[in-house]
Amino acid sequence: MKQTFKSWFASFGSGEFTPKFFSLLKEGISRAQLRRDILSGITVGVVALPLAIAFAIASGVSPEKGLITAIFAGFVISAFGGSRVQIGGPTGAFIVIVYGIVQEHGVQGLTFATFMAGFMLLGMGLLRFGSLLRYVPQPLIVGFTSGIAIIIFSAQINDFLGLSIQQVPAHFFEKWVVYFQHVGAINWLALGLAVFTVVVTLYFSKITTAVPGSLAALLLCTLVTQVFHLPVETIGSRFGEIPRTIPAPTFYALDYQTIKSLISPAFAIALLGGIESLLSAVVADGMIGGRHRSNIELIAQGGANIVSAVFGGIPATGAIARTATNVKNGGRTPISGIVHALTLLLIMVLAAPFAKLIPMACLAGILVVVAYNMSEWRVFVSVFKGNLYDRMVLVTVFLLTVVFDLIIAIEIGMVLSAFLFIKRMADITQVNVLGNDAREQTFESEYGVLPKGILMYEVNGPLFFGASQTFQKTLTETNQTPKCVIINLRNSSFIDNTGLYRLQEVVKSFHARKVKVYITGYNALIQAELEQAAIGAYAEMQPDVKMSIELAEGAMAPR
Repeated sequence: MKQTFKSWFASFGSGEFTPKFFSLLKEGISRAQLRRDILSGITVGVVALPLAIAFAIASGVSPEKGLITAIFAGFVISAFGGSRVQIGGPTGAFIVIVYGIVQEHGVQGLTFATFMAGFMLLGMGLLRFGSLLRYVPQPLIVGFTSGIAIIIFSAQINDFLGLSIQQVPAHFFEKWVVYFQHVGAINWLALGLAVFTVVVTLYFSKITTAVPGSLAALLLCTLVTQVFHLPVETIGSRFGEIPRTIPAPTFYALDYQTIKSLISPAFAIALLGGIESLLSAVVADGMIGGRHRSNIELIAQGGANIVSAVFGGIPATGAIARTATNVKNGGRTPISGIVHALTLLLIMVLAAPFAKLIPMACLAGILVVVAYNMSEWRVFVSVFKGNLYDRMVLVTVFLLTVVFDLIIAIEIGMVLSAFLFIKRMADITQVNVLGNDAREQTFESEYGVLPKGILMYEVNGPLFFGASQTFQKTLTETNQTPKCVIINLRNSSFIDNTGLYRLQEVVKSFHARKVKVYITGYNALIQAELEQAAIGAYAEMQPDVKMSIELAEGAMAPR
């Protein structure tokens, strides 16, 4: 036990828990790469500006909270994370969760939930959950991501059409009922700006890649609105001035009631943040041919969310689009992510008074493009064309996300995925009856023909709780009356407690009827389980299948 703890703590000095930035500093970074990282960081900072503001507003909080999150969380994720090129900050995936928390618990409740989620992510990293999050099923991820995209799109209709609805309902169907009720109040100038933003964001790269399309649309829309005094809502008219200073840090002492009321949304933030950050890191690995360190990445994500909450920000995670932008612009070390955070800080200090002039319709257009990119409709269609079980998970999670709540969708999706996996594993576990007229050709050619009175049951697949009932039913409902039974486990990889219990019941039943039982073909793992259960008291254990057959034949011979 003491040695286990020693090795666990020793691993913190190893590469697994060493931030990539620290490793690269030790190896050395060339001047040419440093220059490329700085230029890429500035570019990504400019790209992140409209997104940080838009994500904050869509989440139901003031715009500066998005900037604060991108600055502080972005810095921590790059400086202490496990990826060379990961860019962190607020993302579209969190909009649904954050908006729901703000509506139910207020901004302070969101801050507490983000703070708690940070410690959960820290715990996940320290317990090496980084590798486990890779086992979240793809249909579940596609389901809630596509559902989030639909919700983000729906939430932008008010500003996209310039409807000026003061209080938009939180629930999906109620939103659209209110939208249709106000369809006659469309502000055509706002709609024009929003459509123009979508077009420019999508196609500006055909003109030049030097300036991001979203930033070009934001600057052009803001300029046109101010020059022609267009009667459209802006950030300033809705939120007032954007602060130019960083708020003082605030530290929290959470009581039991607060933790109890926010534990579920905090867990959803942590789970979603962990999944998205590691997905982004995997995508980045594929682009640069690298390999991220998943556990220190989770620890950095946890620290980033704690720091974000301390300074009044919102949840943060790895941003796939901004990370890809970083890679495409030559960023190859965490310096680019650090520069991205410093660029945003500089913009906030110097240009905050101008940000209030941005039209809300423009931000809505940017978020509509974000929702389209998040929808991954081609992947959705591909999964939907797959097997029935994957379709069930996909559609269930998608509908629950849209109609009810993302937290419920993730929880039910994980449980449903687990049950369907158990069902599929149970389906592949079969018990074949060999002997007399039930022989298999492969068995006959390998071991010869079994004498009359001997039955062999060959278990193909894991003997676990999902398949144990089938196993017991097959062995107990035979219409033959053998004198010897051989239970062959050579094609079974493991046995769990329920499978062991069923095996005991079957063996005891045969033993009570004076039927000789041989258990054979087991591996070392199954052998340890059988010995611990003392099955040898009712059956003879023999790892070699041929030897078991010879023993059974010997027991059948007349004396």
